Amino acid sequence: MISFESYKKIGILGGTFNPVHIGHLLMAEYAKKVADLDVVILMPSCKSYMKAGTNVLSGKERLEMLKLSTEGNSNLITSDMEINRGGNTYTYETLLQMKSLCPQSEIYFIVGADSLFSMERWVKPEMIFANCTLLAAGRDGASKEDLLFKKADLEKRFNAKIILLDFPQIDISSTVIRENIKNHESIRYMVHDNVLNYIQENHLYED
Repeated sequence: MISFESYKKIGILGGTFNPVHIGHLLMAEYAKKVADLDVVILMPSCKSYMKAGTNVLSGKERLEMLKLSTEGNSNLITSDMEINRGGNTYTYETLLQMKSLCPQSEIYFIVGADSLFSMERWVKPEMIFANCTLLAAGRDGASKEDLLFKKADLEKRFNAKIILLDFPQIDISSTVIRENIKNHESIRYMVHDNVLNYIQENHLYED
C-alpha cells in the first residue's frame, strides 16, 4: 500500500470511474490547486451500493485506467484501498481508514456539488462530515443561492466543514462514454489517450 504519511493536506476523489474521464482529472487538478493540497488520491470504489445494477468493470481494470491516466503526474496518485477492502464501499469507512493511516494529515473529500443535496442520505453522514473537509466542485445545474443554502444547512446540522469550488461544468460522463463505445462512436478527447488505447485494445464496454 502507498504511504500517505508524508502528505499534510490530502485530497480524495472517489468514484466508480467506469471509466475515468477528463472531467475527473480536471476536477482533481482544480481542487489540488484551489485548496492548496499536497496530493489528490483517485480511489475507485469496490462496489457502489448507489449504483446497483450498473455494468461495472472489475476493480483491477478500473484501477489500471486510473494509473494510465495519471502516469507521470505527481499531483495525482491512485489507491486500491476501497477495492482491497471488498464489499460495498462506504465513504465513512474510507475516511476512518485514512485517518488511522495518517492521523496528522488534513483530509479533503472532493465531490461534485450535486452531492451536497444527497450526502445526508449516505451511510453514516455524521462520520463523513466529522472526518474530512468537503470540497464541493461545480454547480451541476444548481443555483449559487441553493448551494450556499445547502452548505449552511449541513454546516449547522452536522458541524460540517464545506468549501465550494467554482469549477466549470464539463458535460462528460462515464455513461455517455460507455454508450458511445457501444454505438461505435468516438470517445477521443473524453478520456486520456492511454485510457482510449486500453479500452480499444481490451474491447471494453462493447457489449
